[in-house]
Amino acid sequence: MQENVTDRTVLRDDVADHREPDHDVDPLFVNRWSPRAMTGESLDEDAFLPLFEAARWAPSAFNNQHWRFLYTTREDDEWSTYVDLLTEGNRSWATAAAVLVVIVSKTTFDHNGEPAPVHSFDTGAAWQNFALEGARRGLAVHGMAGFDYERAADELEIPDEYAVEAMAAIGERAPPETLPDELEEREQPSDRKPLEDILHHGSFE
Repeated sequence: MQENVTDRTVLRDDVADHREPDHDVDPLFVNRWSPRAMTGESLDEDAFLPLFEAARWAPSAFNNQHWRFLYTTREDDEWSTYVDLLTEGNRSWATAAAVLVVIVSKTTFDHNGEPAPVHSFDTGAAWQNFALEGARRGLAVHGMAGFDYERAADELEIPDEYAVEAMAAIGERAPPETLPDELEEREQPSDRKPLEDILHHGSFE
């Protein structure tokens, strides 16, 4: 069953064993991770459309809203097309998702047709909103780079002015033991680099 974590103010049990923030941030950021284990059950639209709604409110240069999301549910005729885009490793678990998503971004500005150098940056912000809303709802949301980008553009008829950025899987959480052995061992939140490794005051060096 989908877990409602809207009012949660602490780290989830499965997260607290692996992560500890160094500064006071909302637990939502730390609770978000990328599970692979999913039940194979379908989701109603009102369970997954709010993730796209959250993405809709991301910031973007000139309010261009570069992101576009293509999706299929396991009941759709297009499901097999999306599955076939995945690498073998991702197919081994993502076929148990309820929804598969292809994320693309418009590479030009709407107002003048000029190249938009931050289209991927802005679409990444939309993806973060998407993933955080999924985490808030207790869903498994997992982004993927392991798929055929060129085939995705061709088979899903994506216009030339859009760049294929990533795929994602959404589903109900399942126990780790439902995964292949090599993935079961990895089914836990990963830690992060120390803040001092990613933060530079002034120049890079």
